Amino acid sequence: MLTQIVTFLIFFAVVGCILYGRRLIRTEKVDAVFGNPERARGGTHWVIVGSSFLLLIWLYYSWDIAKGFYPKSANELCQVAKVNDSLLGLKYQFPIEEREFKSTSQIKKENKNLKLIKEEIQNSSELNNQQKTILTNFIDKTNQLIPLLTNEDLLEIDTKQKIEDITGKINLLTENFRKQDYPFETEQEFNERQKAVSEEGGWGIVKVSAGTGSIENTIEVPLIPATDRGLKFHAAAEELNLISEEFFKLRNHNPQFKTQIKELKDEIKSYRKNLNDTEEIASTYAKNIVKIARRIEFASIYPPNALNRMQNAIVKFDKAQKEAQGGLRFIDIFLFPAGTIVASGPSCSEQGSGRWLPKPSDTFNKFALMLNPSVGYKDIPLLWIDMVDVSKMIGFILPDWIADILPGQYPVHSEDGVVKQNFKGYVLKAVTGDFKLFKVPVPYGHIWDSFLRVFLGLVFGILIGVPLGLFMGLNRFAKGFFDPLIELYRPVPPLAWAPLIISVLGIDNTGKVFLLFMVSLSIMIISARAGASGTQLSKIHAAHSLGASKKQILRYVIFPNSLPEILTGIRVAVGMCWGTLVAAEFLAGTTGIGFVENVAKKYFQYEVIWITIFIMGMLGLLFDVTLRKIIDKTIPWRGKG
Repeated sequence: MLTQIVTFLIFFAVVGCILYGRRLIRTEKVDAVFGNPERARGGTHWVIVGSSFLLLIWLYYSWDIAKGFYPKSANELCQVAKVNDSLLGLKYQFPIEEREFKSTSQIKKENKNLKLIKEEIQNSSELNNQQKTILTNFIDKTNQLIPLLTNEDLLEIDTKQKIEDITGKINLLTENFRKQDYPFETEQEFNERQKAVSEEGGWGIVKVSAGTGSIENTIEVPLIPATDRGLKFHAAAEELNLISEEFFKLRNHNPQFKTQIKELKDEIKSYRKNLNDTEEIASTYAKNIVKIARRIEFASIYPPNALNRMQNAIVKFDKAQKEAQGGLRFIDIFLFPAGTIVASGPSCSEQGSGRWLPKPSDTFNKFALMLNPSVGYKDIPLLWIDMVDVSKMIGFILPDWIADILPGQYPVHSEDGVVKQNFKGYVLKAVTGDFKLFKVPVPYGHIWDSFLRVFLGLVFGILIGVPLGLFMGLNRFAKGFFDPLIELYRPVPPLAWAPLIISVLGIDNTGKVFLLFMVSLSIMIISARAGASGTQLSKIHAAHSLGASKKQILRYVIFPNSLPEILTGIRVAVGMCWGTLVAAEFLAGTTGIGFVENVAKKYFQYEVIWITIFIMGMLGLLFDVTLRKIIDKTIPWRGKG
């Protein structure tokens, strides 16, 4: 229901915003200057059009519109797929799905194989004339097997009757299938089926495994028929399976064929038995000939006209089942783009765009489920608040060596087993967090871990990179000394450093933060250097003539002039840090958005993958919007001078 409402709202929003935008364009005064930045402000209606259009495409190609408007369609298409799967084996025997009879194609194939072997034997320099004669005779006898199967006069009455019985069953199925009350179902059977449907769940339903806290999907598409139309196709599929099984057990083996193939096998067996070790090539050729004979024996080869009535019956049923689909065929064509529901063995699955492009409704449902702190992902919440004692935070921040450098010794237990604390012991407790204070809320989870790593790496990069970049932009020695070092490691992709840094500093936060620091450092140095070196000399000379000191010139002239470059560099660094972080968490991580995506990829959890993409996009957008606000407040003159 929600998907339907959202779809209608999006459609009306797109149409309304397009009409509003066209009216605004007609009424706007044409500016004399092309590309006036002031005219580019606003445009919220076009933002709505663009984002809504993308969402509509997502809804359509993920099959969410089909799920929202026709929730039972996947289940019904599953039953149709069962029929098509059951019918496919039979159809392949006739020129329905293929260009020719299966018998014809098999005969052509084996005749070709026999011809090739015969040519090889005759042209072989490793076989003597006697061996060639014997093997050629075997080939001729194998060739003579096929006419024994294709001669209608040799077709046994019992085999004819079985073919007629199978044809009659197909015709009867077609007749019953066209009836409204097919298949007949008692009230008790109906109630049992509906109960099973309810227990199985809906299309793409998401559940939490009891007692584990882990998220798992049910079957992609419900297998049990939920509607009367679905039940009709399900029943037909079961009957077709029995008919197919009966047909493929049938063999056209008349007495003449049985006698001749037995004689051929016995002759080849006796011949191979009498060969010595030096006649291995002749034995191999004989073995290949008997393989072809066995393929002919087990193939479904019949006289050309023996299966005509059966073919007509199959075509009739296929037409009837397509007619019975009715509007479902149009739903499949128009609302299931780039794929359909496919039956494979005991299950039905999505095959096409709906498989790798999860539905927005399923994605947001799973996202909401993962936001539950008791579920999360791999027993870790996406984002939650934990009450942590301040002492633990102090112990984490303060290094243990503070206690070690103090004079004196740590407390020693007495002979009666009592430990009396001294000042050094109390300091050790303080730096290790071995005491109790009050608790404060602290965020934790996958999102927080990734956010904190990016934030710390970016902050360290700014704190070191900006002063160093300004220094390089103002000092010839600093530029000459540091520039080669920066340009040496800057072009190297961050992923090339990742294995080395992670192996040295470990897979915990230290290694990842240092890698992000390296990424942001080079960007901030180059940005600050470009800003400092781009400061106009006239501004510096003017400030100097007014009596400004070097510190004042740096603070009030050079640094403000460099701010646009620095802030732009921060925006670039944020994007680079996010990309590098995901790669680092892919390589080595137990928490974080990259870790979640890596695990989801292994288990083909496409909804989770799209959730991680959405989270990273939203966090990146949050960083960028924050920086835009900072830029507007700190350098309001940008672009207006």
